[in-house]
Amino acid sequence: MDDLIATAKRCFTGGLQTNAGGNLSVRLNARDAIVIKPSGVGFNECTRDNLQVVQLDGTILPGSEGLKPSKDLDFHLDLYRIRDDINAIVHCHSPWATGYASAGIEIPCLTVQTIEKIGRMPLIPLSTNGGPQTEVEISPVFADPNIRAAVLANHGTIGAGKTLMAAQYLAEIIEETAHIAYVRDTLMAAHGKTKADLPTYGTAMEARAAE
Repeated sequence: MDDLIATAKRCFTGGLQTNAGGNLSVRLNARDAIVIKPSGVGFNECTRDNLQVVQLDGTILPGSEGLKPSKDLDFHLDLYRIRDDINAIVHCHSPWATGYASAGIEIPCLTVQTIEKIGRMPLIPLSTNGGPQTEVEISPVFADPNIRAAVLANHGTIGAGKTLMAAQYLAEIIEETAHIAYVRDTLMAAHGKTKADLPTYGTAMEARAAE
């Protein structure tokens, strides 16, 4: 729990999540349950007393009476069920990335770091009735084991990793890349450019191996 609390506060301090939106979770070592931030609790207010322990079948364990389950609990649980390699999820409404998501634009992996660490950040549309994405829309995307991160249209971002820190790094890289992409596109428009090179490889080792 302490690691989740520290990660939540890092998200808040870094400007990835304000107010009580977003959520994050981590799989317990027993692998049959998770710890997750409930609805209505801000990232900066997470404590041992206001986190929920939920079994993978959706059963909320005693000790968190009076707290509302996260609105996104179902998609968290489903990602843990379908991907054994996912042990932590950080879902934020970070402003730069959500700006791209709200414009219906997939954030390009335009730096060597995003090519290496992420590869691609699919843009997942709203549900068929125009509501927030659920496991129906999200899980099929993450069924691909190569997908580590995604952007939810008009909603936010998802970073899924083997550890909480790995998931947190993904959330930070997504936001950083969206910011860089906006600056790049603004500068290109100001200078009349319509095309820019993108990296093919994330590391020099990969590039040399391809020669």
